[in-house]
Amino acid sequence: MTHNGTKDGPAIIVRELRRRFGKQQVLDGVTLECPRNQITTIVGPSGCGKTVLLKHLNLLLRPDSGQIFIDGIEVTRLNSRAIDSVREKFGMLFQAGALFDSMSVFDNVAFPLVEKSNLTRDEIRARVLEILRQVGLEGMEEKYPSELSGGMQKRTALARALIRRPSILMLDEPTTGLDPTRTTAIHQLVRSTQQRFGLSAVMVSHDVPQVFAISDRVAFMHAGKIEVSGTVDEVMSSENENFKRFLAGRAAGEEERPSSQVVATVGR
Repeated sequence: MTHNGTKDGPAIIVRELRRRFGKQQVLDGVTLECPRNQITTIVGPSGCGKTVLLKHLNLLLRPDSGQIFIDGIEVTRLNSRAIDSVREKFGMLFQAGALFDSMSVFDNVAFPLVEKSNLTRDEIRARVLEILRQVGLEGMEEKYPSELSGGMQKRTALARALIRRPSILMLDEPTTGLDPTRTTAIHQLVRSTQQRFGLSAVMVSHDVPQVFAISDRVAFMHAGKIEVSGTVDEVMSSENENFKRFLAGRAAGEEERPSSQVVATVGR
C-alpha cells in the first residue's frame, strides 16, 4: 500500500491489526481500507471477529498491534482526550439499538446534543425534528420505544447516530430481528442517508447477499483475517473457497426468501 492515510484518501485504513482475548486470537492481522463517502460492508461467519473489528474502529477497544488511520490520524496510540476528539467524527448504530426505554423518541435522539453540545433548547428541538423527518419518523417524537415497531426503533437509533452530524457512520448488524420487508426498508434508509449526508459508512451485516445491493465495497472476514475485499462484483466473482462456502451456506439458510431469487443472486 502506498497510502499513508492523508485527508483525501480512504476514511479508514487498517493495517495488520491483531487482538487476542486470553488464548484466542480474534483479530489475526486484519488489513482493510474503507473509502470515503462509500458503504463498506463487513461479512463473514459468526465468531470470525467482525464486531470486535468494529469496536476497534470506533475506539472502544485497543489492538495488541497494528495501525488504524481515521481521516489520516493514526489512532491506536492516542491518549483519551485525543480519542474523544476523533470520536466526534463517528455516529454509531448498535445492534440492539440501545435506546433508553424511559425516554421519548425526541429525548432519545436529543440526548447526544444535550450531553455534548452548547446548542440552545430551540436549536436542539429544530435539529431533532429535522432528523426525525429525514428518517421517516415525523410526528413520532412523543412516543416511547416500547410503542414503536422494530423498524421504527431502528430508525430512532439511526436518527440518534446522525444527530451530531458525523462524517463516519458505523453500523453493527442494523437489521437484527427484522423481517425481510423491514430489513429491505432499513437497508434503503441506510443507503439514502449515507448519500444525503455524504457519509463514509462501515457496516457489519449478516444479510448476505441482500445487503450487497446497497454496498459499494464488501470485505469478507474469516478466522480473524480479511480474506477478500473489493467492489461487490469483485468479491462475488472471487475464487476464495471460504467465501464461496459462506455464501452457499447463507443461501441455504435463507428460508424466508424464494430460493430461486437467492440462487440467482449467488450464481453471478
